[in-house]
Amino acid sequence: MAEVLSQQEIDALLNNVDSVSEKHEESTYDLEREVIPFDFRLPNRISKNQLRTIHNINENFAEMFSSYLMSKLQSIVTCNVTSVDQIYYSEYVLSVSNPACLFTFDINHTDIKGILEFSSEFALTLVDRLLGGNGKGTKNTQVITPIEQKVLEVVIQKILQDLGKAWQIIGDYDFKIDKFEPDIDFVQITSQSESVLLVTFEVHIGEETYMMNLCFATYAFDTILSKLTSQNLSSIRPIKYHGTTAQNILTNHLKKTELSLEVQFGKSSITFNQLLKLKIGDVVSLDKKVGDEIKVSVEKKHMFNGVSGIVNNHKAVKITKRVDKRKK
Repeated sequence: MAEVLSQQEIDALLNNVDSVSEKHEESTYDLEREVIPFDFRLPNRISKNQLRTIHNINENFAEMFSSYLMSKLQSIVTCNVTSVDQIYYSEYVLSVSNPACLFTFDINHTDIKGILEFSSEFALTLVDRLLGGNGKGTKNTQVITPIEQKVLEVVIQKILQDLGKAWQIIGDYDFKIDKFEPDIDFVQITSQSESVLLVTFEVHIGEETYMMNLCFATYAFDTILSKLTSQNLSSIRPIKYHGTTAQNILTNHLKKTELSLEVQFGKSSITFNQLLKLKIGDVVSLDKKVGDEIKVSVEKKHMFNGVSGIVNNHKAVKITKRVDKRKK
């Protein structure tokens, strides 16, 4: 015989059904609120692991570029990778200011083309500092003149050289500069609907921060991506920077600085009349004897004592003692 439910049990079942339906509606509402739109038109040619690898490669390049700028500008410089993204080329075109500072380049023996973009402020600061200024000069227009282009080409050539070194872990790629272009509308490395790989850098010079971008056409990246095997992915890591520091730069320059060196063999006093009568072959007696210590001065300062002599038929001075001026 079937069990008959009481009215109280029936009410409890109906209440449970209502609560379950309410929870279902709430969860459905939460799902709809968390939905993120996805654009299926964008061809993601590069996977997340490969993007991470490219990020590490560019971090290695950033370290080398920082070291180069420090030695050139004689200032503390850091360069960091802020993002590595895949976007439409049309989106990148819209993000570029006008006038711009764009250098197009190619990778030899591949179909890969790219754009190296400096912000106008960064380009003009580099030109000012490379020509001996302090980087704080003002200019009425942001247009890069032909003379400024030639100055910047020195830096561009170094950047492309360092990019080649950073990419050596994947293969030997030779980056070559193509041309300078101030207007993005005249630069066409791929179609507007294609995706590009955009690497964004922040360059800190002293207290100022500037932007620099590398834009690659991804349609030609297939040959490179095929080399990014799991072994390569695990072996590429951002290097710990042990490059040139400000102290090393100053020390190296000091070591190359030329200083005047003077040796005082002795002193003698003569009258003006005796000076007028001096002729070739006359001997002037000094207050020092052969073997006595003589003064060796650097930049007019008495730094060492030494003994005169002959080495390999050349007159020479042997340093015998360093003079410590701190001792009284």
